[in-house]
Amino acid sequence: MVGKLLIAHPSILGDQSFGRSVILMVEHDEESFLGFIMNQHTHYTLRDLVPELDLDAPVFQGGPVDLDRLFYIHTKADIVDAQPLQNGLFWGGKLEYIKKAIHTKELPVSQIKFLLGYSGWSKDQLADECASNTWLLVKNNYNLFTNEEQLWGTILRNLGGELAYYAAAPTHPGLN
Repeated sequence: MVGKLLIAHPSILGDQSFGRSVILMVEHDEESFLGFIMNQHTHYTLRDLVPELDLDAPVFQGGPVDLDRLFYIHTKADIVDAQPLQNGLFWGGKLEYIKKAIHTKELPVSQIKFLLGYSGWSKDQLADECASNTWLLVKNNYNLFTNEEQLWGTILRNLGGELAYYAAAPTHPGLN
């Protein structure tokens, strides 16, 4: 499960927390699962939240849990304490190493995503939601650092079939 993507099924388009979400799964054990929504912008920049980092990088909504915690996904393998995922992605690591790597241009801002909060499930909760077609589990073959607004639709189009029709569905279908 680690490194894979949970894609919100079109049946939850109107869900305020998870509608159109693409969630990168970063951790699971016998009891729980943890991931980050990768395609929901906030109105914050990193400078707003951590002024001492002196970066205007965008901040994304990682999920509805622990909204006062900042997390990050990146592509720099040698960050101390970073957890490997798949496809050259890493989760976390020592912030002072992240800061140094960004300021020395070893880690371009375009290759790190800062996230507020996380998404979490108990083992049974996620199994039940997947069984009821709330989520689609797919291999991560996507660039999660660009075109976030189109990511959900791109994945649905690639999955094909009936799901592809929902790729261009309006954000709020009930308002049409």
